[in-house]
Amino acid sequence: MESISVFEIIKVGIGPSSSHTMGPWNAAEMFLEEIKKFQSLQNVKEIYVEFFGSLAKTGVGHGTDIAAMLALSGEKFKEIDTNTIDDKIALIKDFNQINLGKEKKIPFVYGENLVLNMEKSLDFHPNGMIFKVIFENDEVLERDYYSVGGGFVATKEDNSIKENCIRTLYPCHKGEDVIKYCEKLDIKRFSDLIYINEEAWRTKEETRAEALYIWQQIKECIYKGISKEGILPGGLNVSRRAANFNKKLLGEMVFTDAEHWFETVKNSKIDFTKVTRWISCFALAVNEENASFGRIITAPTNGASGVIPAVLMYAQAFTEFNSEEDIIRFILVAGEIGTLFKKNATISAAMGGCQAEIGVSSAMAAAALTEISGGTPAQVLMAAEIAMEHHLGLTCDPIGGLVQIPCIERNSMGAMKAITAAQIALESNPSKARVSLDQVIKSMWETALDMNNKYKETSEGGLAVAVNVAEC
Repeated sequence: MESISVFEIIKVGIGPSSSHTMGPWNAAEMFLEEIKKFQSLQNVKEIYVEFFGSLAKTGVGHGTDIAAMLALSGEKFKEIDTNTIDDKIALIKDFNQINLGKEKKIPFVYGENLVLNMEKSLDFHPNGMIFKVIFENDEVLERDYYSVGGGFVATKEDNSIKENCIRTLYPCHKGEDVIKYCEKLDIKRFSDLIYINEEAWRTKEETRAEALYIWQQIKECIYKGISKEGILPGGLNVSRRAANFNKKLLGEMVFTDAEHWFETVKNSKIDFTKVTRWISCFALAVNEENASFGRIITAPTNGASGVIPAVLMYAQAFTEFNSEEDIIRFILVAGEIGTLFKKNATISAAMGGCQAEIGVSSAMAAAALTEISGGTPAQVLMAAEIAMEHHLGLTCDPIGGLVQIPCIERNSMGAMKAITAAQIALESNPSKARVSLDQVIKSMWETALDMNNKYKETSEGGLAVAVNVAEC
């Protein structure tokens, strides 16, 4: 089994969904590269993309169609000005053409060249898609891709992530591996083991720099979220609430930037009630940005992108564990816990329901908070187990196929559970625990396999049908 860097689990992304937006975006980019290897973009006459299963059923609400069109147009989600997305899509639809890879304009009719097939699923994975291109000489190139969660893309032949993944010096594929290597190397902190393994990809200095970059992006994202009011896009008429939370907690203050706001939060008078309200505010801010095609941190998915930021911001603003080193160790441990779930279960709601997203992110955050609070490696794993244990069976049933109800509020709940799990683990003796992290991951996967497909990001069950809302 190959290793996965923590920065493949926690990374810069774009809303609203890692599996339904970022995955198709990555797949379209991969297909463009395939075209270039086969012939060239200049030789393309027609291009088609068809989405199946969960990608089709909630595709419009998740922006799957938008992601594909932008990617085929040569846009990069790490670079695009998110304020220009609507205009770019309008140009494609209004003129019935697409500028393929920014190199050649070809006909492109929405509904013909891009199809959401809600009647069929591909066998390999619920998030399947087929890209096809016809060249000027009538040669055809066709590829199928599968968005397997967290923005990762696989094919039938290569069930791996898009990025390179390699074997680390001390590979940790299960929780028991963590304990084994920490004992073997006499390592007292889980994050020290991760520092060593991350050197398979980059130097320790580069690892630190990447983690601090992630932290800066988290602050920027939360600040954007608390700075905007109004209605979220998509047709559900969901109001943004983070800005109102922020105003009630800080008043009508005007901030120059994210750093000014963050320092004000840290220096504000706090009590238990205010701290819990702030945690909710942090999570809501991120996920309201996510719902608006904003740039966020995928951790491990977009739908669950508010949990890690909320808990890390809580630690930085309201605890003594707020050094630069604490930030780095938090992100390293959170990411490594995410890899255990990806390798042994799933981080895709289309495969496992919301337990695979909010449940995993809560486990990641619980472990990370325990790490910087002085927990042993065994207590870190215990915190992750506790957090996931209380998310088992959580379904994914987004109303209207949008990452809004119940997704946004679930991030706040996941953050609260993570903090509680960390507190319990820090006061516990892991040697007396009856359930291990590996066992709860196994149980989560078995639950995923048993779960009815209508509760796996299809909007065909649960709240999605209990609430009478027209498909968005």
